[in-house]
Amino acid sequence: MSPQDTILKATDKLSRQLSRLKFGEPVTHVYNPLVYAKDPHTKYINKYAKGRKRVLFLGMNPGPFGMAQTGIPFGEIDHAANFLKVRGVVKQPKNQHPKRPIQGFDCPRSEVSGRRLWGSFGEHFGSASRFFKEHFVANYCPLVFMETSGKNRTPDKLAKEEREQLFKYCDQYLELVVNTLEPEYVVGVGRFAKDRAAAVLESHDVTIAQILHPSPASPWANKDWWGTVQKQMKAQNIWPA
Repeated sequence: MSPQDTILKATDKLSRQLSRLKFGEPVTHVYNPLVYAKDPHTKYINKYAKGRKRVLFLGMNPGPFGMAQTGIPFGEIDHAANFLKVRGVVKQPKNQHPKRPIQGFDCPRSEVSGRRLWGSFGEHFGSASRFFKEHFVANYCPLVFMETSGKNRTPDKLAKEEREQLFKYCDQYLELVVNTLEPEYVVGVGRFAKDRAAAVLESHDVTIAQILHPSPASPWANKDWWGTVQKQMKAQNIWPA
């Protein structure tokens, strides 16, 4: 079985497991782009999860105008379509939040985090094929959690019992992805992802690292995200000095 088939099979399993979970207030809506955006997500895996990767970048969970719309980690629409060159059919999620419509690749909003991440990788490596030769990008959790107001609720803010069940399945999936792609480094995009990777992969022969999250909520990211990330990657001996 190819790496892509192994990961996609595990993705289907994860999606089924997560569909059985229940989340209470203040969470009112939960989106699973592995279901309604399965087509572009599958294309992303098939196109780029080929063979062994030296570095796996790990995000937390989808943003409302990124993976929530496209099914691709940090999948800001313009970069998903024009840098990654992945498009696909995006259906409607069940119980859609009126303030967070899913418009797929027709979404007019641009997600800052995805624009920074893929835009910087694009400028640095020149092409998606050069980046993915040694790198891959995944999310720890594929679900989007929203409150009544439409505000995102991140996985670390869920109730303890909800977190434990969610993390159990996401941990298993992360371990399978790492065992399949055999990276030397797993780089958490932000502290949450780094901490989950460290907990899950403690017994694995892999180095856990961290870079600054590109979220506009971070003053440091707004100042010079890419410059900071390059320094962090070099300081952790992942990229050459």
